[in-house]
Amino acid sequence: MLEFNVTGMTCQHCSAAITAAIHQHDPAAVVDIDLTHGRVQVVSAVNPKQLLHAIEQAGYEAELVKAVT
Repeated sequence: MLEFNVTGMTCQHCSAAITAAIHQHDPAAVVDIDLTHGRVQVVSAVNPKQLLHAIEQAGYEAELVKAVT
């Protein structure tokens, strides 16, 4: 599981945009978004840097805070 801190997520549109960006790189990814705490958890076999870049390309600032294999 990967966990990202994401700045700027405020609504369901943000959640949908981030989920879509991640699914472009891994359609099978399981994405859980916590808008209140600004966290995105992802279960994916894709390189975390690719997913980080996908979130940033969607217009959000993000940092990887946890990678558990």
